Amino acid sequence: MKVEGIADRKILLIDDEEDILNLLETVLIKEGFQHIYKATTGGEGIQLCKDLKPDIIVLDIMLPDIDGFEVCRRIREFSFVPIIFLSARSDDLDKLLGLGIGGDDYVTKPFSPKEVAFRIKVYFRRKQYDGLEDEKENKKYVFGDIEIDPKLGEVKKNGKSVILTAKEYQLLLFMAENQNQILSKRRIYERVWGEDYLGYDNTIMVHIRHLREKLEDDPGNPVYIKTVKGLGYKLVARSE
Repeated sequence: MKVEGIADRKILLIDDEEDILNLLETVLIKEGFQHIYKATTGGEGIQLCKDLKPDIIVLDIMLPDIDGFEVCRRIREFSFVPIIFLSARSDDLDKLLGLGIGGDDYVTKPFSPKEVAFRIKVYFRRKQYDGLEDEKENKKYVFGDIEIDPKLGEVKKNGKSVILTAKEYQLLLFMAENQNQILSKRRIYERVWGEDYLGYDNTIMVHIRHLREKLEDDPGNPVYIKTVKGLGYKLVARSE
């Protein structure tokens, strides 16, 4: 799988097991990545994320100081960087929690380092394919008092920054790119979550509700993010 420019990508690995860190680093280097940074605690990982602005993070849930879920929450306060969780726990509730707080993927231990490298490459390939790093990043989406700047990864309402999780942001951006179009739940889930749609209506509904709470003046009577009964959702562009 050829992905242009992967040598320039910065990858941050956060895990308290140095053997895993070293193994992942070795495999990633073999796959063509050159800028790999490692942290063994959550606090160190958060600080490195602020300092380095990595392109993707691989984050273990079980850390000695604060758990990976809390690390993710704190990172989401200042960054939309993609996060792949690593965990020895395979419980579906843990997966849903990880994805719900802003994680982008979830890999269960024991795992193949090559699988992690593959998932990272898939992310960059998808980003490359979508064109989010070129002309789309230079286009701003404005509807009413809301503005989305893909280049900066910022969302503003009435000129004030709105803090969204990574998935909320990706969902909003996808809807903005297809504004005034009805988007089925299947299409939304497969595009934003990158997985086959298996009827996870609640996942989409929760994220839609959170977006309305953060962006609509009256979340119970939305003017932008509309539900089209029986069909899906659409973002309605309105003039100020």
